[in-house]
Amino acid sequence: MKAALYCRLSEEDRVKRETDSVSIQNQKALLLQYAEAQGWEVFDIYSDDDYTGADRNRPAFRRLLRDAEARRFDIVLCKTQSRFTREMELVETYLHSLFPRWGIRFVSIVDSADTANRGNKKSRQINGLVNEWYLEDMSENIRSVLNNRRQNGFHIGSFALYGYRKDPEHRGRLLVDEEAAAVVRSVFTRYAQGMGKAAIARSLNESGIPNPTEYKRRQGLRYRQAAENSTLWSESAIASMLRNEMYRGWMVQGRCGSVSYKTKENRPRPRSEWFVVPNTHEPIIDEALWTRVQALLTERSHPFSGGAVGLFAGKVRCASCGAMLRSTRSHGRTYLQCPRRRLSRDACSGAFVAVQLLEYVIRNRLRELTEALTDREYLLEASVFCVKPHPEPEQSALREAEKHLAVLQRQFRCLYEDRCAGILEEKEFLALSCAIRTERTEAEKRRDACQQRLDEIRLAPPRDGSVEAARLLSLDTLDRTTVLTFLDHVEVSRRQPGMRTPPLTVFWAF
Repeated sequence: MKAALYCRLSEEDRVKRETDSVSIQNQKALLLQYAEAQGWEVFDIYSDDDYTGADRNRPAFRRLLRDAEARRFDIVLCKTQSRFTREMELVETYLHSLFPRWGIRFVSIVDSADTANRGNKKSRQINGLVNEWYLEDMSENIRSVLNNRRQNGFHIGSFALYGYRKDPEHRGRLLVDEEAAAVVRSVFTRYAQGMGKAAIARSLNESGIPNPTEYKRRQGLRYRQAAENSTLWSESAIASMLRNEMYRGWMVQGRCGSVSYKTKENRPRPRSEWFVVPNTHEPIIDEALWTRVQALLTERSHPFSGGAVGLFAGKVRCASCGAMLRSTRSHGRTYLQCPRRRLSRDACSGAFVAVQLLEYVIRNRLRELTEALTDREYLLEASVFCVKPHPEPEQSALREAEKHLAVLQRQFRCLYEDRCAGILEEKEFLALSCAIRTERTEAEKRRDACQQRLDEIRLAPPRDGSVEAARLLSLDTLDRTTVLTFLDHVEVSRRQPGMRTPPLTVFWAF
Protein backbone atom coordinates (compact mmCIF):
# COMPACT_ATOMS: atom_id res chain seq x y z
CA MET A 1 0.00 0.00 0.00
CA LYS A 2 1.17 3.52 -0.80
CA ALA A 3 1.24 6.13 1.97
CA ALA A 4 1.42 9.92 1.68
CA LEU A 5 3.21 11.49 4.65
CA TYR A 6 2.01 14.96 5.68
CA CYS A 7 3.99 17.28 8.00
CA ARG A 8 3.18 20.80 9.17
CA LEU A 9 4.92 23.34 11.39
CA SER A 10 2.64 26.23 12.33
CA GLU A 11 3.56 29.87 12.79
CA GLU A 12 2.83 29.66 16.51
CA ASP A 13 5.45 26.88 16.77
CA ARG A 14 8.29 29.05 15.47
CA VAL A 15 9.63 29.64 18.96
CA LYS A 16 9.83 25.87 19.43
CA ARG A 17 11.79 25.05 16.29
CA GLU A 18 14.54 23.36 18.25
CA THR A 19 12.12 21.03 20.05
CA ASP A 20 12.08 17.57 18.43
CA SER A 21 8.35 17.05 19.01
CA VAL A 22 7.39 19.93 16.70
CA SER A 23 10.24 20.12 14.22
CA ILE A 24 9.56 19.25 10.60
CA GLN A 25 12.65 17.04 10.50
CA ASN A 26 11.53 14.98 13.45
CA GLN A 27 8.00 14.64 12.09
CA LYS A 28 9.40 13.23 8.85
CA ALA A 29 11.64 10.78 10.68
CA LEU A 30 8.75 9.61 12.89
CA LEU A 31 6.40 9.09 9.93
CA LEU A 32 9.03 7.30 7.83
CA GLN A 33 9.83 4.95 10.68
CA TYR A 34 6.13 4.17 11.26
CA ALA A 35 5.44 3.59 7.55
CA GLU A 36 8.41 1.24 7.30
CA ALA A 37 7.25 -0.71 10.36
CA GLN A 38 3.80 -1.14 8.77
CA GLY A 39 5.32 -2.22 5.46
CA TRP A 40 3.83 0.73 3.56
CA GLU A 41 5.48 2.21 0.49
CA VAL A 42 6.05 5.97 0.80
CA PHE A 43 4.47 7.70 -2.18
CA ASP A 44 5.59 11.25 -1.28
CA ILE A 45 6.26 13.56 1.67
CA TYR A 46 4.10 16.68 1.79
CA SER A 47 5.45 19.43 4.04
CA ASP A 48 4.05 22.90 4.96
CA ASP A 49 6.39 25.09 6.97
CA ASP A 50 5.03 28.16 8.84
CA TYR A 51 1.35 27.53 8.11
CA THR A 52 -1.42 27.49 10.70
CA GLY A 53 -3.86 24.60 10.91
CA ALA A 54 -6.72 26.93 9.99
CA ASP A 55 -5.15 27.87 6.65
CA ARG A 56 -6.96 25.98 3.90
CA ASN A 57 -4.60 27.26 1.21
CA ARG A 58 -1.44 25.56 2.42
CA PRO A 59 0.40 24.62 -0.81
CA ALA A 60 1.46 21.08 0.20
CA PHE A 61 -1.95 20.49 1.79
CA ARG A 62 -3.75 21.44 -1.44
CA ARG A 63 -1.40 19.22 -3.46
CA LEU A 64 -2.07 16.33 -1.06
CA LEU A 65 -5.83 16.68 -1.57
CA ARG A 66 -5.47 16.78 -5.36
CA ASP A 67 -3.36 13.62 -5.34
CA ALA A 68 -5.83 11.96 -2.96
CA GLU A 69 -8.73 12.72 -5.28
CA ALA A 70 -6.70 11.25 -8.15
CA ARG A 71 -6.24 8.01 -6.05
CA ARG A 72 -2.44 8.16 -6.31
CA PHE A 73 -1.99 6.63 -2.82
CA ASP A 74 -4.00 4.65 -0.29
CA ILE A 75 -3.12 6.19 3.08
CA VAL A 76 -2.59 9.68 4.53
CA LEU A 77 -0.22 9.48 7.51
CA CYS A 78 0.27 12.36 10.01
CA LYS A 79 1.84 12.73 13.42
CA THR A 80 -1.45 14.02 14.90
CA GLN A 81 -4.86 14.86 13.50
CA SER A 82 -4.21 18.56 14.25
CA ARG A 83 -1.22 18.52 11.85
CA PHE A 84 -3.71 17.76 9.05
CA THR A 85 -6.27 20.36 10.18
CA ARG A 86 -7.63 22.07 13.29
CA GLU A 87 -11.04 22.74 11.75
CA MET A 88 -13.94 20.47 12.62
CA GLU A 89 -15.52 21.24 9.26
CA LEU A 90 -12.53 19.81 7.36
CA VAL A 91 -12.42 16.78 9.64
CA GLU A 92 -15.99 15.93 8.63
CA THR A 93 -15.46 16.87 4.97
CA TYR A 94 -12.35 14.78 4.34
CA LEU A 95 -11.85 12.20 7.10
CA HIS A 96 -15.50 11.13 7.29
CA SER A 97 -16.78 11.90 3.78
CA LEU A 98 -14.40 12.37 0.85
CA PHE A 99 -11.51 10.12 1.95
CA PRO A 100 -13.78 7.05 2.38
CA ARG A 101 -15.37 7.83 -1.00
CA TRP A 102 -11.93 8.03 -2.63
CA GLY A 103 -10.74 4.89 -0.88
CA ILE A 104 -8.20 6.81 1.26
CA ARG A 105 -7.42 5.78 4.83
CA PHE A 106 -6.35 8.46 7.34
CA VAL A 107 -3.94 7.55 10.17
CA SER A 108 -2.36 9.73 12.86
CA ILE A 109 0.24 8.20 15.16
CA VAL A 110 0.14 10.08 18.47
CA ASP A 111 -3.64 10.39 18.98
CA SER A 112 -4.40 7.01 17.30
CA ALA A 113 -6.87 8.38 14.74
CA ASP A 114 -7.61 5.74 12.09
CA THR A 115 -10.56 5.90 9.69
CA ALA A 116 -10.24 2.13 9.13
CA ASN A 117 -11.32 1.68 12.74
CA ARG A 118 -15.02 2.58 12.95
CA GLY A 119 -14.87 2.41 16.72
CA ASN A 120 -12.76 5.57 17.11
CA LYS A 121 -14.86 7.92 14.96
CA LYS A 122 -16.17 9.63 18.10
CA SER A 123 -12.63 10.15 19.38
CA ARG A 124 -11.69 11.72 16.03
CA GLN A 125 -14.66 14.06 16.29
CA ILE A 126 -13.74 14.96 19.87
CA ASN A 127 -10.16 15.65 18.72
CA GLY A 128 -11.59 17.87 16.00
CA LEU A 129 -13.66 19.85 18.52
CA VAL A 130 -10.71 20.23 20.90
CA ASN A 131 -8.49 21.44 18.04
CA GLU A 132 -11.20 23.88 16.93
CA TRP A 133 -11.50 25.29 20.46
CA TYR A 134 -7.73 25.59 20.71
CA LEU A 135 -7.67 27.52 17.42
CA GLU A 136 -10.39 29.91 18.57
CA ASP A 137 -8.77 30.49 21.98
CA MET A 138 -5.37 31.10 20.39
CA SER A 139 -6.91 33.58 17.93
CA GLU A 140 -8.55 35.50 20.79
CA ASN A 141 -5.30 35.57 22.79
CA ILE A 142 -3.30 36.85 19.84
CA ARG A 143 -5.92 39.50 19.07
CA SER A 144 -5.89 40.64 22.69
CA VAL A 145 -2.10 41.02 22.72
CA LEU A 146 -2.06 42.90 19.42
CA ASN A 147 -4.88 45.22 20.46
CA ASN A 148 -3.04 46.03 23.67
CA ARG A 149 0.05 47.03 21.68
CA ARG A 150 -2.09 49.10 19.30
CA GLN A 151 -3.69 50.92 22.24
CA ASN A 152 -0.22 51.79 23.55
CA GLY A 153 0.86 53.26 20.21
CA PHE A 154 3.17 50.49 19.04
CA HIS A 155 3.34 49.75 15.31
CA ILE A 156 2.55 46.08 14.67
CA GLY A 157 2.43 45.94 10.87
CA SER A 158 4.81 43.90 8.76
CA PHE A 159 5.88 47.02 6.85
CA ALA A 160 6.23 50.65 7.84
CA LEU A 161 4.18 53.31 6.06
CA TYR A 162 5.87 54.97 3.07
CA GLY A 163 8.01 57.76 4.51
CA TYR A 164 8.95 55.76 7.59
CA ARG A 165 11.08 52.74 8.48
CA LYS A 166 11.08 50.38 11.43
CA ASP A 167 13.39 51.17 14.31
CA PRO A 168 15.83 48.23 14.44
CA GLU A 169 16.55 48.83 18.12
CA HIS A 170 13.01 49.40 19.44
CA ARG A 171 10.29 47.04 18.30
CA GLY A 172 7.08 48.82 17.36
CA ARG A 173 8.68 52.25 16.89
CA LEU A 174 8.92 54.17 13.60
CA LEU A 175 11.74 56.36 12.30
CA VAL A 176 11.59 58.84 9.42
CA ASP A 177 12.96 57.57 6.09
CA GLU A 178 14.30 60.87 4.78
CA GLU A 179 14.39 59.84 1.12
CA ALA A 180 10.71 58.90 1.02
CA ALA A 181 9.72 61.63 3.49
CA ALA A 182 10.98 64.27 1.05
CA VAL A 183 8.49 63.00 -1.52
CA VAL A 184 5.67 63.05 1.06
CA ARG A 185 6.45 66.67 1.98
CA SER A 186 6.51 67.57 -1.70
CA VAL A 187 3.07 66.02 -2.25
CA PHE A 188 1.50 67.91 0.66
CA THR A 189 3.17 71.19 -0.31
CA ARG A 190 2.10 70.98 -3.94
CA TYR A 191 -1.48 70.22 -2.99
CA ALA A 192 -1.53 73.12 -0.54
CA GLN A 193 -0.31 75.38 -3.35
CA GLY A 194 -3.30 74.41 -5.49
CA MET A 195 -1.99 71.50 -7.57
CA GLY A 196 -4.53 68.72 -8.22
CA LYS A 197 -4.02 65.10 -7.12
CA ALA A 198 -3.83 63.78 -10.70
CA ALA A 199 -1.32 66.46 -11.66
CA ILE A 200 0.86 65.60 -8.64
CA ALA A 201 0.83 61.92 -9.58
CA ARG A 202 1.73 62.75 -13.18
CA SER A 203 4.59 65.01 -12.04
CA LEU A 204 6.06 62.29 -9.80
CA ASN A 205 5.86 59.75 -12.63
CA GLU A 206 7.52 62.13 -15.08
CA SER A 207 10.33 62.69 -12.55
CA GLY A 208 10.90 58.93 -12.33
CA ILE A 209 10.07 58.73 -8.62
CA PRO A 210 8.86 55.16 -7.81
CA ASN A 211 5.53 54.72 -6.06
CA PRO A 212 5.47 53.34 -2.48
CA THR A 213 5.15 49.70 -3.59
CA GLU A 214 8.08 49.91 -6.00
CA TYR A 215 10.12 51.90 -3.48
CA LYS A 216 9.75 49.13 -0.89
CA ARG A 217 10.78 46.51 -3.45
CA ARG A 218 13.89 48.49 -4.30
CA GLN A 219 14.69 48.58 -0.60
CA GLY A 220 14.73 44.77 -0.67
CA LEU A 221 11.41 44.32 1.15
CA ARG A 222 9.04 41.53 0.08
CA TYR A 223 6.10 43.91 -0.19
CA ARG A 224 3.04 42.96 -2.23
CA GLN A 225 -0.15 44.75 -3.24
CA ALA A 226 -3.08 44.14 -5.55
CA ALA A 227 -1.56 46.17 -8.42
CA GLU A 228 1.68 44.27 -8.05
CA ASN A 229 3.21 45.12 -11.43
CA SER A 230 2.52 48.85 -11.29
CA THR A 231 5.43 51.17 -10.52
CA LEU A 232 3.48 54.39 -11.17
CA TRP A 233 1.77 56.84 -8.86
CA SER A 234 -2.00 57.14 -9.12
CA GLU A 235 -4.52 59.79 -8.10
CA SER A 236 -5.96 57.42 -5.48
CA ALA A 237 -2.49 56.91 -3.94
CA ILE A 238 -2.05 60.68 -3.60
CA ALA A 239 -5.54 61.03 -2.10
CA SER A 240 -4.83 58.29 0.45
CA MET A 241 -1.52 59.89 1.41
CA LEU A 242 -3.07 63.33 1.94
CA ARG A 243 -5.60 61.92 4.44
CA ASN A 244 -3.24 59.61 6.33
CA GLU A 245 -2.86 60.85 9.91
CA MET A 246 0.32 58.82 10.37
CA TYR A 247 2.16 61.66 8.61
CA ARG A 248 1.20 64.10 11.39
CA GLY A 249 2.80 61.80 13.98
CA TRP A 250 -0.32 59.89 15.00
CA MET A 251 -0.40 56.08 15.09
CA VAL A 252 -3.53 54.90 13.27
CA GLN A 253 -4.16 51.15 13.08
CA GLY A 254 -7.04 48.71 12.80
CA ARG A 255 -8.74 50.31 9.79
CA CYS A 256 -9.57 46.78 8.61
CA GLY A 257 -10.27 43.62 10.58
CA SER A 258 -10.56 39.92 9.84
CA VAL A 259 -14.02 38.45 9.37
CA SER A 260 -13.18 35.30 11.32
CA TYR A 261 -10.20 33.37 12.63
CA LYS A 262 -10.99 30.78 9.94
CA THR A 263 -10.32 33.15 7.05
CA LYS A 264 -7.78 35.80 6.07
CA GLU A 265 -10.47 38.01 4.53
CA ASN A 266 -10.42 41.57 5.89
CA ARG A 267 -13.18 44.16 5.89
CA PRO A 268 -13.07 47.92 6.58
CA ARG A 269 -14.02 49.02 10.09
CA PRO A 270 -15.79 52.24 11.12
CA ARG A 271 -13.47 54.92 12.47
CA SER A 272 -14.93 54.42 15.97
CA GLU A 273 -13.23 51.00 16.05
CA TRP A 274 -9.80 52.23 14.89
CA PHE A 275 -6.84 52.50 17.25
CA VAL A 276 -5.69 56.15 17.10
CA VAL A 277 -2.89 57.32 19.41
CA PRO A 278 -1.56 60.91 18.97
CA ASN A 279 2.12 61.90 19.03
CA THR A 280 3.73 58.45 18.90
CA HIS A 281 6.45 59.19 16.33
CA GLU A 282 8.16 62.07 14.55
CA PRO A 283 5.75 63.82 12.15
CA ILE A 284 6.72 64.33 8.52
CA ILE A 285 4.06 67.01 8.01
CA ASP A 286 3.78 69.87 10.50
CA GLU A 287 0.37 70.67 11.99
CA ALA A 288 -0.11 73.91 10.04
CA LEU A 289 0.38 72.24 6.66
CA TRP A 290 -1.73 69.26 7.72
CA THR A 291 -4.62 71.52 8.73
CA ARG A 292 -4.40 73.47 5.47
CA VAL A 293 -4.48 70.31 3.35
CA GLN A 294 -7.43 68.81 5.27
CA ALA A 295 -9.38 72.04 4.81
CA LEU A 296 -8.75 71.90 1.05
CA LEU A 297 -9.81 68.26 0.90
CA THR A 298 -13.01 69.07 2.78
CA GLU A 299 -13.82 71.78 0.26
CA ARG A 300 -13.67 69.08 -2.45
CA SER A 301 -11.99 71.29 -5.05
CA HIS A 302 -11.98 69.48 -8.38
CA PRO A 303 -9.10 70.16 -10.81
CA PHE A 304 -9.55 70.98 -14.48
CA SER A 305 -8.72 68.36 -17.10
CA GLY A 306 -5.14 69.68 -17.26
CA GLY A 307 -4.62 68.91 -13.56
CA ALA A 308 -4.62 72.48 -12.19
CA VAL A 309 -7.12 73.54 -9.54
CA GLY A 310 -9.17 76.67 -10.28
CA LEU A 311 -8.05 79.92 -8.68
CA PHE A 312 -11.21 80.19 -6.54
CA ALA A 313 -12.09 76.50 -6.28
CA GLY A 314 -14.05 75.80 -3.09
CA LYS A 315 -14.03 79.48 -2.10
CA VAL A 316 -17.11 80.98 -3.79
CA ARG A 317 -20.67 80.32 -2.62
CA CYS A 318 -24.14 81.29 -3.75
CA ALA A 319 -25.63 83.91 -1.41
CA SER A 320 -29.11 82.59 -2.16
CA CYS A 321 -28.81 78.86 -1.45
CA GLY A 322 -25.29 78.45 -0.03
CA ALA A 323 -24.13 76.01 -2.73
CA MET A 324 -20.49 76.10 -3.87
CA LEU A 325 -20.20 77.72 -7.30
CA ARG A 326 -18.87 75.52 -10.11
CA SER A 327 -16.64 76.39 -13.02
CA THR A 328 -17.89 76.62 -16.60
CA ARG A 329 -16.40 77.98 -19.83
CA SER A 330 -18.03 79.95 -22.61
CA HIS A 331 -16.41 81.69 -25.60
CA GLY A 332 -12.95 81.18 -24.14
CA ARG A 333 -13.75 82.74 -20.76
CA THR A 334 -14.21 81.03 -17.38
CA TYR A 335 -17.25 81.67 -15.19
CA LEU A 336 -18.51 80.47 -11.81
CA GLN A 337 -22.20 79.64 -11.49
CA CYS A 338 -24.53 78.06 -8.92
CA PRO A 339 -25.20 74.37 -9.75
CA ARG A 340 -28.85 74.84 -8.74
CA ARG A 341 -29.31 77.77 -11.09
CA ARG A 342 -31.08 75.77 -13.81
CA LEU A 343 -32.92 73.20 -11.67
CA SER A 344 -36.12 75.22 -11.30
CA ARG A 345 -37.24 78.79 -10.79
CA ASP A 346 -37.87 78.15 -7.09
CA ALA A 347 -34.63 76.21 -6.40
CA CYS A 348 -32.30 79.24 -6.43
CA SER A 349 -32.13 82.72 -7.85
CA GLY A 350 -28.81 81.69 -9.39
CA ALA A 351 -25.45 83.35 -8.73
CA PHE A 352 -23.17 83.91 -11.74
CA VAL A 353 -19.82 85.72 -11.97
CA ALA A 354 -16.85 85.86 -14.35
CA VAL A 355 -13.58 84.62 -12.82
CA GLN A 356 -11.69 87.52 -14.38
CA LEU A 357 -14.04 90.02 -12.72
CA LEU A 358 -13.86 88.23 -9.36
CA GLU A 359 -10.07 88.18 -9.51
CA TYR A 360 -10.01 91.93 -10.23
CA VAL A 361 -12.31 92.70 -7.29
CA ILE A 362 -10.45 90.49 -4.78
CA ARG A 363 -7.06 91.80 -5.90
CA ASN A 364 -8.11 95.42 -5.44
CA ARG A 365 -9.74 94.84 -2.06
CA LEU A 366 -6.72 92.91 -0.80
CA ARG A 367 -4.42 95.70 -2.01
CA GLU A 368 -6.52 98.28 -0.15
CA LEU A 369 -6.36 96.22 3.04
CA THR A 370 -2.60 95.76 2.68
CA GLU A 371 -2.00 99.49 2.25
CA ALA A 372 -4.26 100.32 5.19
CA LEU A 373 -2.72 97.82 7.59
CA THR A 374 0.95 97.97 6.56
CA ASP A 375 3.80 100.42 7.07
CA ARG A 376 4.71 100.88 3.39
CA GLU A 377 8.11 102.52 4.03
CA TYR A 378 9.17 99.75 6.43
CA LEU A 379 8.31 97.03 3.92
CA LEU A 380 10.06 98.75 1.04
CA GLU A 381 13.25 98.95 3.14
CA ALA A 382 13.03 95.28 4.19
CA SER A 383 16.25 93.27 4.15
CA VAL A 384 17.08 90.59 1.61
CA PHE A 385 15.59 87.17 2.26
CA CYS A 386 15.73 83.87 0.39
CA VAL A 387 12.67 82.28 -1.18
CA LYS A 388 14.39 79.45 -3.04
CA PRO A 389 12.37 76.25 -3.66
CA HIS A 390 13.34 73.22 -1.59
CA PRO A 391 15.64 70.81 -3.50
CA GLU A 392 14.55 67.60 -1.70
CA PRO A 393 12.18 66.24 -4.40
CA GLU A 394 14.78 66.77 -7.14
CA GLN A 395 17.50 65.19 -5.00
CA SER A 396 15.31 62.12 -4.41
CA ALA A 397 14.51 61.83 -8.13
CA LEU A 398 18.21 62.14 -8.99
CA ARG A 399 19.14 59.32 -6.60
CA GLU A 400 16.44 57.09 -8.07
CA ALA A 401 17.62 57.77 -11.62
CA GLU A 402 21.21 56.95 -10.67
CA LYS A 403 20.10 53.73 -8.94
CA HIS A 404 18.12 52.75 -12.03
CA LEU A 405 21.16 53.35 -14.25
CA ALA A 406 23.29 51.15 -11.98
CA VAL A 407 20.70 48.34 -12.20
CA LEU A 408 20.62 48.60 -16.01
CA GLN A 409 24.43 48.46 -16.12
CA ARG A 410 24.41 45.23 -14.08
CA GLN A 411 21.69 43.76 -16.30
CA PHE A 412 23.72 44.52 -19.44
CA ARG A 413 26.84 42.95 -17.91
CA CYS A 414 24.89 39.77 -17.09
CA LEU A 415 23.53 39.64 -20.65
CA TYR A 416 27.04 39.95 -22.06
CA GLU A 417 28.33 37.18 -19.81
CA ASP A 418 25.43 34.92 -20.84
CA ARG A 419 26.19 35.61 -24.50
CA CYS A 420 29.86 34.78 -24.03
CA ALA A 421 28.92 31.57 -22.20
CA GLY A 422 26.64 30.54 -25.05
CA ILE A 423 23.47 30.73 -22.92
CA LEU A 424 21.95 33.40 -25.19
CA GLU A 425 21.81 33.34 -28.97
CA GLU A 426 23.06 36.40 -30.88
CA LYS A 427 19.51 37.37 -31.88
CA GLU A 428 18.24 37.19 -28.28
CA PHE A 429 21.23 39.15 -27.02
CA LEU A 430 20.71 41.95 -29.54
CA ALA A 431 16.99 42.27 -28.76
CA LEU A 432 17.49 42.36 -24.98
CA SER A 433 20.48 44.71 -25.12
CA CYS A 434 18.56 47.08 -27.41
CA ALA A 435 15.72 47.26 -24.84
CA ILE A 436 18.21 47.98 -22.05
CA ARG A 437 19.90 50.73 -24.10
CA THR A 438 16.55 52.40 -24.74
CA GLU A 439 15.65 52.29 -21.06
CA ARG A 440 19.11 53.56 -20.14
CA THR A 441 18.72 56.54 -22.49
CA GLU A 442 15.44 57.51 -20.82
CA ALA A 443 16.99 57.16 -17.35
CA GLU A 444 19.94 59.35 -18.40
CA LYS A 445 17.51 62.02 -19.61
CA ARG A 446 15.71 61.97 -16.25
CA ARG A 447 19.01 62.16 -14.40
CA ASP A 448 20.26 65.11 -16.49
CA ALA A 449 16.94 66.95 -16.08
CA CYS A 450 17.06 66.52 -12.29
CA GLN A 451 20.68 67.67 -12.18
CA GLN A 452 19.86 70.73 -14.27
CA ARG A 453 16.98 71.62 -11.99
CA LEU A 454 19.17 71.22 -8.89
CA ASP A 455 21.81 73.49 -10.44
CA GLU A 456 19.14 76.11 -11.13
CA ILE A 457 17.96 75.96 -7.50
CA ARG A 458 21.52 76.27 -6.15
CA LEU A 459 22.45 79.17 -8.45
CA ALA A 460 19.18 81.11 -8.13
CA PRO A 461 19.81 84.42 -6.31
CA PRO A 462 17.59 85.33 -3.35
CA ARG A 463 14.84 87.85 -3.99
CA ASP A 464 15.04 91.33 -2.56
CA GLY A 465 12.69 92.07 0.31
CA SER A 466 11.61 95.35 -1.27
CA VAL A 467 10.58 93.49 -4.43
CA GLU A 468 8.43 91.09 -2.39
CA ALA A 469 6.88 93.97 -0.49
CA ALA A 470 6.10 95.79 -3.73
CA ARG A 471 4.44 92.66 -5.10
CA LEU A 472 2.19 92.38 -2.04
CA LEU A 473 1.24 96.03 -2.31
CA SER A 474 0.60 96.06 -6.05
CA LEU A 475 -0.75 92.50 -6.44
CA ASP A 476 -0.55 92.56 -10.22
CA THR A 477 -1.52 88.88 -10.25
CA LEU A 478 -3.54 86.75 -7.87
CA ASP A 479 -2.35 83.16 -7.42
CA ARG A 480 -3.87 80.14 -5.68
CA THR A 481 -1.52 80.41 -2.68
CA THR A 482 -2.58 84.01 -2.01
CA VAL A 483 -6.25 83.04 -2.27
CA LEU A 484 -5.82 80.15 0.18
CA THR A 485 -3.86 82.32 2.60
CA PHE A 486 -6.08 85.40 2.80
CA LEU A 487 -9.54 84.43 1.56
CA ASP A 488 -12.04 82.43 3.63
CA HIS A 489 -14.89 82.60 1.09
CA VAL A 490 -16.92 84.89 -1.14
CA GLU A 491 -20.71 85.04 -1.39
CA VAL A 492 -22.12 86.02 -4.77
CA SER A 493 -25.69 87.27 -5.28
CA ARG A 494 -27.67 87.37 -8.50
CA ARG A 495 -27.00 90.49 -10.58
CA GLN A 496 -30.09 92.69 -10.73
CA PRO A 497 -31.16 94.69 -13.80
CA GLY A 498 -29.12 97.86 -14.13
CA MET A 499 -26.12 96.45 -12.19
CA ARG A 500 -22.79 96.05 -14.01
CA THR A 501 -21.45 93.49 -11.51
CA PRO A 502 -23.16 91.03 -9.17
CA PRO A 503 -23.10 91.90 -5.44
CA LEU A 504 -20.07 90.31 -3.74
CA THR A 505 -19.49 89.80 0.01
CA VAL A 506 -15.90 88.95 0.88
CA PHE A 507 -15.02 87.04 4.07
CA TRP A 508 -11.31 87.20 4.88
CA ALA A 509 -9.35 84.47 6.68
CA PHE A 510 -8.01 86.93 9.27
